[in-house]
Amino acid sequence: MTATTVGPKALNITSKIKPAEQALRNPFIRLDAEDNVVVARIDVPAGVAAKSGNFVTQQPVPAGHKVATRDIKRGERILKYNTTIGFASEDVPAGTWMHSHNISFGDLVKDYRHGEAYVATKLVPREQRLQFMGIVRADGRVATRNYIGVFALSHRGATVARRIAEHFDEDALAEYPRIDGVAPFTHEQGAGMELSGEPMQMLRRTIGGYISNANTAAALIVSAVGEDNELNAFLEDQHLAEGARIRTLNIGAAGGTRSAIARGIEIVRDLLPDANRAEREPVSVEHIVVGLQCGGSDGFSGLSANPALGVAMELLIEQGGTAILSETSEIYGVEHTLTARACTAEVGRKLVARIDWWLEYNKGRDTQINGQVSPGNNAGGLANVLEKSLGGAKKGGNAPLMEVYEYAERVTQHGLVFMDTPGYDPVSATGQIAGGANMVCFTTGRGSCFGSVPAPTMKLASNTPMFARMEADMDINCGPVIDGDATVAEMGRAIFEQIVRHASGEPTKSEALGVGASEFVPWPLGVTV
Repeated sequence: MTATTVGPKALNITSKIKPAEQALRNPFIRLDAEDNVVVARIDVPAGVAAKSGNFVTQQPVPAGHKVATRDIKRGERILKYNTTIGFASEDVPAGTWMHSHNISFGDLVKDYRHGEAYVATKLVPREQRLQFMGIVRADGRVATRNYIGVFALSHRGATVARRIAEHFDEDALAEYPRIDGVAPFTHEQGAGMELSGEPMQMLRRTIGGYISNANTAAALIVSAVGEDNELNAFLEDQHLAEGARIRTLNIGAAGGTRSAIARGIEIVRDLLPDANRAEREPVSVEHIVVGLQCGGSDGFSGLSANPALGVAMELLIEQGGTAILSETSEIYGVEHTLTARACTAEVGRKLVARIDWWLEYNKGRDTQINGQVSPGNNAGGLANVLEKSLGGAKKGGNAPLMEVYEYAERVTQHGLVFMDTPGYDPVSATGQIAGGANMVCFTTGRGSCFGSVPAPTMKLASNTPMFARMEADMDINCGPVIDGDATVAEMGRAIFEQIVRHASGEPTKSEALGVGASEFVPWPLGVTV
């Protein structure tokens, strides 16, 4: 069997029923036979009897929220997907709306079972792997986009970097059709901080990772006087050198802001012809590296978009590709499901070490890992971080965990890997792209608007009503899973095929809207001085 290129058409999955007709269906979703709660498919008023089960709703239940299927005693575990998401804080009768007001966080005893459930992925033979239209760099790396980046080493160079990039609008790039854009990468660090140590190491690793990302064809690095992130130290630390692909610009040496902007524009003009020589060609999908994100989650995210994305990642991994799961604080409580299927005990222990770091770092702080989720997540039906983690971890599917990386560390292992990042999406995605992600998949239930460059973001809506409201921002609707019009497996296949189309150059919604140039947010770890 010869390798094939995924065609331009994906599975046609749409919701076939109108919202008014949904009330005729069972308004609740049971996720596991052992669960003592079900999830409301739609807004359910009080007094509604379940079509399957022996309860009547005691209170109105918002869509995405949970209902007790039987009487639950105080202190009893609340089970969703047959996994503990908390404990009843009071006695509740069947039909009770279950949320943060009557589900307590509690302490969990976890059996990490490092590597005991590991099952190696059965890879598709190389000659049979699917292909996409990628850009092969001289060193063999494969890109999905072709950007020139203008990088500020510290916030002092931000204005100059932005002005240089802004010059190269659509008209200025009209003669260079193979270049996707000239993007500024500015941030608020690099000066007034420790000269060495973990914060500086992370900042340099992040900027260096973006410069080295396959989607960055060339880079201009802008520096200023008095930066703690000094240019030569940065280049040496990141094993980078000025040459045909990497150029540098010092604002003071150039004669000040106005002169530096003019000089920077000249330098980028010099970089354009070589970057424009890039051509797309058929390559194996094993070169697709996807950063997995979820933001503005609701009670449906863990039922539709996240598990469907997990199926898509399993398909990608079988083809030799790579999926980067992150947001460490948002897998807390279910990390044992990952450590159990780690390829080695050492990899499992690496993940636990990062969880322990977060618990220590957040000790005594009013943060998510200590229980309460964001107001938006809570309104969407998530009672606490345990429930959010349960859904969030599903983005990686059931693939074995092959490696654990520090923030912005270069990802070299194929398969499902984990990168330690905060739960804040722009910071997390920034770390993944610095690690080598050439695509980002972002699930949302509440409608988070996000984009990224140089790696494009594909956004997945967890429910049909939100997708209908925000179709200009959302790339794919996973709501048919909730509506009963598609299975998770069918939706996963559709997501996989759409990922391949976007990797081949089809613009995502965020790209069409021009979202992404302001979403470069390195992790601001540490205290400024």
